[in-house]
Amino acid sequence: MSSSSSRWGALAVLCAVIFLDALDVSMVGVALPSIQRDLGLSTSSLQWVVSGYVLGYGGLLLLGGRTADLLGRRRVFLVALGVFAVASLLGGLVDNGALLIAARFVKGVGAAFTAPAALSIITTTFPEGPARNKALSIFTACGASGYSLGLVLSGLLTELGWRWTLLMPVPVAIIALFAALKVLPRGEEERAEGGHDLVGAVLITASMLLLVYTVVQAPEVGWASLRTLGSLVVTAALLGLFVFAELRMKHPLVRLGILRSGSIVRANLGLLILMGSYVSFQFVAMQYFQNLLHWSALGTALAFLPAGLLVAITSTKMGDFADRFGTGKLIVIGAAALAGGYAIFLGIDETPSLGGMVIPGMILLGIAFALSFPSLNIQATNGVDDDEQGLASGLLNTSGQVGGAIVLAVVTAVLTSGPAGAISIGTLRAAIVVSLVLALVGVAISATGLRFRKVAAVEEEVKVYETV
Repeated sequence: MSSSSSRWGALAVLCAVIFLDALDVSMVGVALPSIQRDLGLSTSSLQWVVSGYVLGYGGLLLLGGRTADLLGRRRVFLVALGVFAVASLLGGLVDNGALLIAARFVKGVGAAFTAPAALSIITTTFPEGPARNKALSIFTACGASGYSLGLVLSGLLTELGWRWTLLMPVPVAIIALFAALKVLPRGEEERAEGGHDLVGAVLITASMLLLVYTVVQAPEVGWASLRTLGSLVVTAALLGLFVFAELRMKHPLVRLGILRSGSIVRANLGLLILMGSYVSFQFVAMQYFQNLLHWSALGTALAFLPAGLLVAITSTKMGDFADRFGTGKLIVIGAAALAGGYAIFLGIDETPSLGGMVIPGMILLGIAFALSFPSLNIQATNGVDDDEQGLASGLLNTSGQVGGAIVLAVVTAVLTSGPAGAISIGTLRAAIVVSLVLALVGVAISATGLRFRKVAAVEEEVKVYETV
């Protein structure tokens, strides 16, 4: 097998796994009512079927990325994928809510190690430039497609039974595991220098877990409650201790100097906004379509199909577009499309127009994902040394997961702010406004990247002129 074909074979396996990771984030949503009925869960307990996964995923991503750099990306990827498969199997077989939540947490932990390991395998296997951009666009297209199409697939599987939504990833993960043993490059086992920064790992993991836990629980216990405020203070203290420790460690978990790169910071903020606003909008749309309009699970899932198909069809071309136009312009256009999609859905009422609101809004959201998601991944890893690709990948994925949890908690509080927590057209619109405002902030942040690049280009021209 040629070197080129080996690379693309490895990419196919990595794409299958990131598709599964993304699928799992969205697919369980449509099945929640059935899970609640069968297992007798309360509403507060039910949220942990989703939040348990987010806690494991978002809380351990940074540790997962750095572990891949230190212990070997291939090894970490394979072990984590095995954990993901076993947790998927257990989650689909249990008859107890607590065991299901525990299985979901462990599954999230597996994803926290597979996702950054997979992305860093790509960025260390494909040289920076057109080849890497193409690989990343395909990889992120699979992730975005899995997230978008997971709703549709969940709607179909839930008709057969909610357990199928949890069991479906098992055979795919096992096949991917055996394929990965054969095709993933062993040469990438060259590792970063230094040992594990155990102090930094404990501090950042504890702070991320506590932050996600706090924002998930805040709508239930109250944002101004002593418990919420105390947890936020402890989170801030842990993050402060983490920064203090990292500045003094010889081999830190996170080299804070990586955040001096404006493009990396903007990419992380961009993904936080993209995932935070869209996960929240998706939750709001589910409430609107199912609880207010009484659409079926499958009908609700099909409403998202235009966005999913658009992402699946076009995202693979984003590498070529990034080469031609640069990631900055694509991110700005994507952020504008995101805001436009949310703005259209402000027109929700009891008789929505498919042609006038639902389809156009979903198409704009599909364009936003297709342009932004691959471009943000490319921007976040370009210019980063090979021994820190896991760190860069972990930072980016953490931004997306934590952003989703935080914004969803805020939107949930807005959504249930009506009398007796009842959901109405008014609270639905107010919740969508949160996503819209966030998207507009994303437009402003991404636009500053274009401005800085123009200034840098002018300064370079002046240097050349002065040299001549």
